[in-house]
Order: sequence, then C-alpha cells, then structure tokens
Amino acid sequence: MVESQRLHFIRGKQSELRSDTYESLRNLRMAGNSDASTSGERVILRSSFSGRSRYMMQNYLDAMCLCRWYGYPDFFLTITCNPDRPDILCRIFKMKLDSMIKLLKDKALFGKIKAAVYTIEFQKRGLPHAHICLFIAPENKIHNPSHMDNFISSEIPDKVTEPDLYQLVSDHMLHGPCGEANPSCSCMIDRECSKNFPKRFQNETSIDSNGFSLYKKRDNGRYVVKKGINLDNRSVVPYNKILLRKYQAHINVEWCNQEGSIKYLFKYINKGPDRATISLVQNNTADNEDPQVDEIKAFYDCRYLSACEAAWRIFAFDVHYRVLAVTRLPFHLPGQQQVIYGSKEDIDDVHTTSNSVSMITGWMEANRNYEHARRLSYAEFPTQFVWKKTSPPKWVERQSGFAIGRIHAVPASFDEAYYLRILLNKVKGPKCFEDIRIVDGFVCDSFRDACYRRGLLDDDKEYIEAIEEASHTANGYYLRNMFATMLITSSLSRPDYVWDNTWQFLVDWILYHQQKKHKNPGLSLSDDQLKNLALLQIEDFLVSNNSSLRRFSHMPFPDQESVSMSMNPLMMEELSYDKDSLLNDFKLLYTSLTDEQKNVYNEIFNSVKRKKGGVFFVYGYGGYRKNILMENLICLNSVKERNCYVASSGIASLLLEGGRMAHSRFLIPINLTEDSQCQVKGNTDVSELLKKTSLIIWDEAPMIHKHAFEALDRTLKML
Repeated sequence: MVESQRLHFIRGKQSELRSDTYESLRNLRMAGNSDASTSGERVILRSSFSGRSRYMMQNYLDAMCLCRWYGYPDFFLTITCNPDRPDILCRIFKMKLDSMIKLLKDKALFGKIKAAVYTIEFQKRGLPHAHICLFIAPENKIHNPSHMDNFISSEIPDKVTEPDLYQLVSDHMLHGPCGEANPSCSCMIDRECSKNFPKRFQNETSIDSNGFSLYKKRDNGRYVVKKGINLDNRSVVPYNKILLRKYQAHINVEWCNQEGSIKYLFKYINKGPDRATISLVQNNTADNEDPQVDEIKAFYDCRYLSACEAAWRIFAFDVHYRVLAVTRLPFHLPGQQQVIYGSKEDIDDVHTTSNSVSMITGWMEANRNYEHARRLSYAEFPTQFVWKKTSPPKWVERQSGFAIGRIHAVPASFDEAYYLRILLNKVKGPKCFEDIRIVDGFVCDSFRDACYRRGLLDDDKEYIEAIEEASHTANGYYLRNMFATMLITSSLSRPDYVWDNTWQFLVDWILYHQQKKHKNPGLSLSDDQLKNLALLQIEDFLVSNNSSLRRFSHMPFPDQESVSMSMNPLMMEELSYDKDSLLNDFKLLYTSLTDEQKNVYNEIFNSVKRKKGGVFFVYGYGGYRKNILMENLICLNSVKERNCYVASSGIASLLLEGGRMAHSRFLIPINLTEDSQCQVKGNTDVSELLKKTSLIIWDEAPMIHKHAFEALDRTLKML
C-alpha cells in the first residue's frame, strides 16, 4: 500500500513536470510563445526511486568509479539474517549491519578502509542479506596468501578450546549436506553441487591460476554431524572469527581483489524481479507505431514483495550504502542542458539565469574565477570543489570531506556527446566549450576532430583495408552488412571517412540487381544513385538492429526521392538511357537541324529549363524531318530532364527509342467522353513518373480525339 501511494504520487506529478533543453526553451521564447506546456516531454519514473533498475544501474556505475580510484575491492562479505517475524527481523538485521560497518571502519578489523559499498537483496524465501565490498588502504593490502589466515578461517574450530565458536560454525557456516549424501538438496544441479562443495583439502592457503583463493582446509579429523552426515573442513564456508562471535549469523568472508566481485554485487540489476507478464491489446492503428512505455506501470505490474522486503521499504531503510561520496557529473553539448519545469509555468519564468547554469558550465565559470581550478579535469573537480545549488548554482571550494567525480556515461552512438565526454577526462581548465576543442592552438570544428587531433581516436585505416581486402572475395551484400555491423558496434571513429574511402566497394552488385529486378539490362545509374541504394540497404540493416544512419551525424543519409525512384519500374525505365551516348547523339543531331528547327528546339528547351510550361504544336509535311527534332528533344535526358515520348499509334511509337502508346502510358480510357479522366491514381508508379516528367512528346497527336488531351489535362492538374 505504501509503495502504491508513492507511485500514485509520482504519476500525479507527471502531468505537471516537463523536461526540455535550454536551447529549445530559448527558441520557444524568441518565437513569442509563452506556453511552456507545449514544449518538452513528460518526466518518467526517476532514477532516484529506490529499487528501480535505473537506480541500481547508477549505483553500480558509482561503485565502478570507486574501482577506478582505489583498484579492485579487497574483501567481499555476505551477511544473512536469521529467521524471525518480518518487522522484528528487519530492525535487528539493520542494527547488525550498521554495527558491522561501524566496526569495520572504526576498529580497522581488516585494515584501514578507504571505501565501502553494500547492497541489500532479498532471498527467495524473503530473508534479507547484504553483499559488502571493502576497499583497503594500500599499506594494509594483502600481498601474500598466507596473510589471509589472519582474517579468514575455513576450518572447524576445536570443540574443547573454542566451544562457542565450534557451535556457531556448526549452526551458521556449514554447507550441506549435499552431493551423494543428499541429492535432493536445493544446491544440486545435474547431480552436482552448484557451489562446488565439498571443497578439496588444502594444507595452506593459495591462489589458483584464475585469481581465486583456495583457503586452508586441513584434514585434521574434525567434523560436525548434520542430518546424520559427517561434515568436515571441506564443507566449511570461509568466515571471520570476530564477526561470527559478535553477530552470530551467517557471515561469509572472501578475499577477492578482482573486478568480478563488484559486478556480482549488482548482478540482479540485469535480472530484475522474478515475474512474467502477458497482455492482449487491440491495435487499431494502420501503421506499426511503437507502444507508449509506462515505466510506473511496468515497475508496479506483477511485482511481488515478500513480507520482509515490504517491511524494509516501509521503514525506509537503504538498499544501497556507500561510504565514500561519488558526485555524478552530467554534461551536455552547448545549449543542450536539461531544464525541469512545471507545465503551467510561464516561459519567461523558466528561461532564467539559474536554469542556464549547469554543472559543466559552472565548472567553466569556476575555471575563470579560481586559478588552481584550472589544474583539474571535470572528473577531478569534486575532490576540491562542491556544487552548491544556490541561485544561481555554482561550484565553491571544498572546506571539508572528500568526494570523487563520475562523468555520466554515454554510448558511442551519441556521436559528439560521446567525444565530448572523452575530452572532459583529458582537458583541464577550459573557460568555454570552444576551449575544449583547442588542440595545440588550433580550434577544431568538432569534438570528434579534437579527439582525433589529440590522438585519442584511431584513423580507421584497418577497417578500410578490411573492407578492401574482403571485396576481393565477398559480394557487395556481405560488404554492406559488414560496414553496418561496424556502425552498430561503434568500431569506427570516423564512419564518414570510412564510407568516403570504401563506397566504390560497397555499391558492388547494386546495378546488377536493379537491372535484374526491372528486367532492363541496359539500365544505367549515376554514382549518386548507386550510393543512395547502398545507403538504403545499410539503413535497412541498421533499422532491423534498432539503429539508424541518423545516429551518425556525419554519415550521409539515403535521399528518399532517389530511393523511391529506384523502386518505380517506370522511372527506372526512363533512367535506362545511356546518358553519354545521348550526349554524343545530341552533338551530332543538333548540327543537322535547320535554322527553323533550331528555333523550335531552343524555345522548347528554354521553356523546360525555366519551368515555364506550355503547349507546342509542331506541324510539317512528310519528309520534313520532324523525327530529327524529336530525337534532339529526347536527348534532353542527358541533362537530367525527364522526357516522356508517346504516340497515338503503335507503329509511330516504335520509331524512336523508349516510345509508348499514349493510351498505355497515360492509362487513357478506351471509351472517351467530355468528362473522362486517365485511370491514374495517386502514389502509383505512373503518377510518380508524371510528377517527375519535364516534357511530354506526343507524336501524331491530331490522330486522337481531343477528349484524350482533356482527360490527360484533368489528371495532371489532379496530381
């Protein structure tokens, strides 16, 4: 009920809060629009909501930031609470956990602690347990496996000399029985223990080839009887004697010093709660629109909370704890900082100085005001400065305490933002965004160019050579998929550079497939058209993998007009002319025209070129060489004009290349009336051809009824 009320409150505020970039709000204000509710997007379930996957991910990244400063954690502890009534159990477990952390920090049980992290997880039966990672100071780190024996024990104590510890180990620190003695144990998978118990006997502590500890487990004859089975040292879970005596619970202590432990600490951020949902939704939309994502509903639906977890959340106990503070450092491109505002706020109130200041612009302002600040990068800045949310917010010098900074991570597909993040880890003391792009006194055009000039990016020559080498044995389809895969995996530092140097290989087989598709062996395509078709296939591959060429700002995008033309067989038929041959024919035929014919040609050509429009009737006796004039007009295709040559009779249509009967090309009805129209519908191949046509040449026009011309005229006006 408490969780429902929290989510209900957040949903109620969703309609009131909106988010947009500062630049968008500035443009909205300059346009004279004072209504802020029309801009931005609604705020989703925030990352600070405890238990949300985004909340766990942010804490995971903070923990990995600790690894960057202090190396891998040294000790990994797991404490599990003892069964009891849920409300009492949670309180007792929280008291033990707080006491243990205080003991580890103040008493330096394992040495001086530089940082500590823990997270709470609830077992399948509902009992909470904590995973704890400890980062030890360099002077107290373990460098010899034998030193682990001072902190970690993995043997059954002597029942005579340590009876209390013997009883505690018997109750809390023995695994099993399992294996052949108890094949029905919950840890058994495929007739083997999933925890690899019982372990082997070890005369001394050592480290295996994979970096895992093999604790001392001597065969000294000690055992404990559980369920009628003798369990010896091979079944003992590693523990610390002081912690076990003090807290009397299952407390597993491991020496780790490896990255895997910090990942295991947050392993369930990928798994999420155990649940499965299915829903049937009626879809009345014609297109396949993505359904609206409701993060609050997704978090709430089919979520199971045990009694212990419910009590833990009611008491508002933390599910994550971290000793050393980590300051999260957001960043943005110039003018792209996020502004949170109410939907009813006036645009002038939202567009204030305080909203124009972000942490990264405040960092640049501090570099202008503090000389020693210029010696720090953005990630190092929180070690000596504190972000104060005053009005306006600003960085001030740190008076006490210590914190480390973590710059928000972005994928390489974010292009300029990704390269800006790389530079923020290197550049110190910039006073504006332009300073970040300065390398050796030269102002680069983009953050990507600045990274490349600093030597932070590869030149991608190996990928160019790979595509070129593959072109000797692979077809174009494979090469295009290969290039798209490089884009998806963010392998390329400069995708446009690789494209410019390999497009001639990537368009391989494009022309052949178009000729085969349209059954036109004489089809000819320009380089731009070939590039467009290759980019279209690359885009299709990216879209099928939830990506797009639009995510790479410097990459060309397929021209939709050229792509649609390639899908139109009628348009491709008109493109099948050999333009070089037409140009040569034009040079030869134009010289054979009479002065009168040249005047006619020039007037028609100028009308087409200037898009003036008009109707021209060319009349002459037989043998007047009208076909020479028409051939010259057809050669207009050599200057990228679309001509359509038709004739009133079938015989006349065969006289010139590409000729068609008027009824066939324009779909003129057989039985014509004064109200007739051509049977051409919108968004069809014929309609697209007519839209792109610059000149219609109609031979033997007087031989057809005037209703045919009127029908074509009505159709063209409609289109």
